[in-house]
Amino acid sequence: MPRSVATNQQMRERSRERILSAALEVFAEKGYEAASISEVTARAGVSRGLVGYYFASKRDLAAQLLDRWLDGIAGILDIPGTADERLAGMIDGALMAAAMTLPVQRLAISLMMQPSTHGIFAEVETEKSDRMALVEDAIRKVFAERGAADPAVEEMLLRATLEGVTVKLAIYPETFPLEPIRRRLYAGYGLPEPKDPLPVPSPPVHRLRAKP
Repeated sequence: MPRSVATNQQMRERSRERILSAALEVFAEKGYEAASISEVTARAGVSRGLVGYYFASKRDLAAQLLDRWLDGIAGILDIPGTADERLAGMIDGALMAAAMTLPVQRLAISLMMQPSTHGIFAEVETEKSDRMALVEDAIRKVFAERGAADPAVEEMLLRATLEGVTVKLAIYPETFPLEPIRRRLYAGYGLPEPKDPLPVPSPPVHRLRAKP
């Protein structure tokens, strides 16, 4: 009996997701430059032709993963509450994303930082410019409601701080004291101390050291 259109669509979507998941794993393990399409196809258990059907190139695979990463950032638009509650939610959301999605965070960081791949990041960011502007404006609105003299500067500083935390967490996942850093951010912004810790591991404050 022939498969329905809906069944075929579901199968195509599952194949596409399997390829993206495999690409993320390979990029995270090898780095974007060293990773190959052959390794992605082997990890996904699909033919090279199927990968080519969905993604024009390795660059396109990375761009699709970055696209999802930027969409995840836009989740802050749905945070409800007062300005202080929204700011706390933004901080917690960024820290949770950093802790729970390290492979895509590492990919995004590497693509941003490497001169040979910065163009990929810039292209995807440009395509998402309107949505990213909504995110920036949402953060600026929070700081405006809190009485900041320059909400735009505060927005940039917050993002730079949280991105810096993400970089350190990506480098030192076993020794980065996420919860104390979170509480220090709350205190720095004059927010009430959080009632509960984040549901992710947080080593005690000592020294940042990478584990072999």
